[in-house]
Amino acid sequence: MGIFDRLTTLLRSNINDLISRAEDPEKMLNQILVDMRSQLAKAKQQVATAIADEKRLRDQADGEYKQAADWEQKAMLAIREGRDDLAKQALLRQSEHVSHGQQLEQTWETHRMETEKLKNSLRDLNDKIEEAKRKKNLLVARQRRAQAQKRIAETMSSISEKSAFDAFARMEERIETNERQLKASIEIEEEFTGDRLAQDFKQLERGAIAGGVDVQLLALKQKMGMLPAGSPEKKALGAGSNEEEVHAEIEDATSEKKSS
Repeated sequence: MGIFDRLTTLLRSNINDLISRAEDPEKMLNQILVDMRSQLAKAKQQVATAIADEKRLRDQADGEYKQAADWEQKAMLAIREGRDDLAKQALLRQSEHVSHGQQLEQTWETHRMETEKLKNSLRDLNDKIEEAKRKKNLLVARQRRAQAQKRIAETMSSISEKSAFDAFARMEERIETNERQLKASIEIEEEFTGDRLAQDFKQLERGAIAGGVDVQLLALKQKMGMLPAGSPEKKALGAGSNEEEVHAEIEDATSEKKSS
């Protein structure tokens, strides 16, 4: 089983355990991300170790090739000095180092390909963690919205609609009763308290206002031609008379018009 296969199995086990006993989805998702980052850190260390092994194999292969080149130079030196026996031994050593170098290079090539796969898997894991972070934010927002809707629904279901409106109606009726009582108290206060003489003059003022309206009505009828020509100012002089005198004057004027 490869490195990332083991990591996947471990993550799946941890996630399934969290989901089975999850009470707070947001905490669960945060814990999953913590576990994923922890596994990512371990995977990075293992990939770094694999890369270091790859470089070591490359260096070993290059070292064997370098020694092979050195022994070849020694063989050439022996030939120039007329020592063919030493040249043969140097060539044997050269062949050994070339063979070792080729074996190490094959091992390095295989290891290099595996390391590239690990690098790609590490990039995929990192991308998935970033995607999980984005999804976590969306899921948390959806969870909070669902919880808010649930609380609203529970609140609405726990309140009797009829009883709530009855309470408002009773409160409205009580307020209206208090308002009526306040108005009645004010009227009683104005009627039975204060300066009696001042109240009598207010009564006279109300009568004067009513008489003034009658005079205005008489003037308007004269303007409309319903009364004989006369001076409105003279009619206005009777504004201080009582209401019966004004009505009598209007009746007399109407009778004169009919007789003419």
